[in-house]
Amino acid sequence: MSNKIINTRDAINLIKDGQTLAIGGFVGFTIPEELLVGLKEKYLETQSPKNLNVFYCAGIGDGKERGLNHLALDGLISKLYCGHLGLAPKLGALVAQNKFPAYTVPQGVTVHLLRAIAGGKPGVLTHVGLKTFADPRIEGCCANELAKKEPINQIVNIDGNDWILYKSFPIDVCFIKATTADTHGNLTLENEALFADQLSMAEATKNSGGIVIAQVERITEYGSLNAQNVRVHSHLVDHIVVGKDENNVQSFLFDKFIPEWTGQIRRPLDSLEKMPLNPRKVCGRRGLFELENDMLVNLGIGVPEAVAAAASEEGIADKFTLTIESGVMGGVPASGLGIGATYNPDAIHEQGFIFDLYDGGGIDIACLGAAEIDKKGNVNVSKFGGRVVGPGGFVNITQNSKKVIFCGTFTAKGLKTEVKDGSLKITTEGSSKKFKEEVEQISFSADYANESGQEVLYLTERAVFRLTSEGIELIEIAPGVDLQKDILDQMEFKPLISENLKEMDTKIFTDEPMGISL
Repeated sequence: MSNKIINTRDAINLIKDGQTLAIGGFVGFTIPEELLVGLKEKYLETQSPKNLNVFYCAGIGDGKERGLNHLALDGLISKLYCGHLGLAPKLGALVAQNKFPAYTVPQGVTVHLLRAIAGGKPGVLTHVGLKTFADPRIEGCCANELAKKEPINQIVNIDGNDWILYKSFPIDVCFIKATTADTHGNLTLENEALFADQLSMAEATKNSGGIVIAQVERITEYGSLNAQNVRVHSHLVDHIVVGKDENNVQSFLFDKFIPEWTGQIRRPLDSLEKMPLNPRKVCGRRGLFELENDMLVNLGIGVPEAVAAAASEEGIADKFTLTIESGVMGGVPASGLGIGATYNPDAIHEQGFIFDLYDGGGIDIACLGAAEIDKKGNVNVSKFGGRVVGPGGFVNITQNSKKVIFCGTFTAKGLKTEVKDGSLKITTEGSSKKFKEEVEQISFSADYANESGQEVLYLTERAVFRLTSEGIELIEIAPGVDLQKDILDQMEFKPLISENLKEMDTKIFTDEPMGISL
């Protein structure tokens, strides 16, 4: 057996106090859970390694116990740099308590930062984040008060244009996950739904003089792997740990393996459960009216997923290409903790390459959620009641798509409706208003969108608004809804109202195919 193959405790013993630890994965996919559990166990026993600088790109966790929640231990972390905190509430609680400086950074920036570190570059120079919370003139990605003492980015002006420089830093150790390793350390990902950031993270760590530790499901002999399937070469891998079965799950959504996520088989789409006619489906159906043939479409988590479900029911899912920030293109997105994977994908790319496509304007239309919308048209998805969640890929996607649709219910917490016979009835109003006088944090900048000429819609089950230079304008209202009681009285501000205010198509509110064709 190769001397690269070691046990979990020996792997954790390689981490020294104060080092920078990078962790790969996306939500519940390609998560080195064995190593995270091992790190937690050793720290609880010995209080070492401590004061680690922890870096990861996408959200990692199940919203309860797994993933980065394992590292929510007082004294283990001295600095946190990540794209999303929402799936690690235990870690988020420490951030809110100001236990250590924490930064939430646009996810596309974090994955590109890995490539900058690998390439010996000073950082990522980009327009992504301008006029949002990531802009150093606003919040500079700071997730708590301690972070404000040590800025991670700065404005750089080139030829009269402002850019943000997100600074590089060396990585001492990284944890990544693969399916199979040969005895030399070559890694394949055949049972993984995503390719995520393993290669970029390994390169960044190796070129920093650091140690790359890979968790795998199994070991095979050198020479038995198909070279075209090797995603990380053995030169980039220092040590291999074979994880326990319970720590080698394909995702945090299911304990079982889903071959339809990897492209090994294809699931008949008519086997997917039909979505009930509710506000979520209404939003998804209305979103279909904005799609055109051959578009590249990005969908966010939650209500926007209903666009794909509605397209499948209408038989038009093959008329456009869906893309997810995890690197997957084509297919029908999985929900909840399955976000990032799709059933029947056409292709699976690494995150860094997909964000190249996004940042350069490759997305024709993006459908994402919105927790708060203000009178200017700014959107917040990243901070609520002082609790920092982080943006994930939201900033990269919304700032660079040719057209953006924000999808979600008009109010939250307790909303109940009746959708039938071509109309909508609000039976119980949500107790929480989403249309605010001012958002708590700017995740999407209306000013930036207006300056760039971006087309923006705000789509709910009862009303549709569009972005203008004067603010948001109401352009459609659902049949059966009262303008004053159900819309204006449920907003903290009065929007512009179009002179040509229209009724939303009644077909959207009828539980039968709409007959849409692209």
